[in-house]
Amino acid sequence: MVSTGLARTDGAAAPFFFIQISDPQFGFFSSDGFAQETANLEFAIATVNRLRPAFLVATGDLVNEAGNAGQVAEYRRIASKLAPGIPLYNVAGNHDVGNAPTPETLGAYAGRFGPDHYTFSAPGFVGIVVNSCLLVSPQEAPGQARVQEAWLQAQLEKARGDGSHVVVFSHHPPFIRDPLERDEYVNIPRETRGRLLELFRKNGVRFVFAGHHHQNAVARDGDIEVVTTGPIGRPLGEGRSGMRIVTVTDAGITHRYYELSELPNRVVL
Repeated sequence: MVSTGLARTDGAAAPFFFIQISDPQFGFFSSDGFAQETANLEFAIATVNRLRPAFLVATGDLVNEAGNAGQVAEYRRIASKLAPGIPLYNVAGNHDVGNAPTPETLGAYAGRFGPDHYTFSAPGFVGIVVNSCLLVSPQEAPGQARVQEAWLQAQLEKARGDGSHVVVFSHHPPFIRDPLERDEYVNIPRETRGRLLELFRKNGVRFVFAGHHHQNAVARDGDIEVVTTGPIGRPLGEGRSGMRIVTVTDAGITHRYYELSELPNRVVL
């Protein structure tokens, strides 16, 4: 587990904020290059460096073609401009590991971007990163899918009951509008979704932050809020490129999506 040090001298967890971006997806705006993706992500990283969040999470589809060396190199080049002391937590998307991941694509992802499932922490906060592609389509890597599900259950049980906010980060949202909505490309299939949500509920998860939809959506299943964040890259439908600022205090978690044209000058906790 990676730890971010943000403690008060009185032992209580200090309020903090983090930033979520999703779907930079280099190569999606145009088949002729990725100039717009470069401009958007460079602006995003400069904004993150100016605002100084506790950490940055990128919830998947870092590139458009998993094996495209130029796209991978450009994402990594820009991400490397993140200021020292601001960790970057990457999340695997279907364009990063394939719609149906294989052991080979999972291994390639790990070499390019790091592990596809892991935890990190800040005082009063535990982040659990999952590879939702293995939840959606496990058939080509069933062993890896079983390992991740067992790991996820163990990590949730470990985090439960210590007073921390337990937050899950995923590329695919469990659902967009309703926990009983039909299976679609944009969500996790109902059978797996139901099992996943019950596991979250049992272990005190209150927020899931995801992407994939290239539009914003917020929906609830009881105490669980599923926050689908629009893209830093190319939007679809009525979406707009932007990022989400998430504030964490002892009292709870709040969040707001900002289009690139409306980002704040500072974040007040």
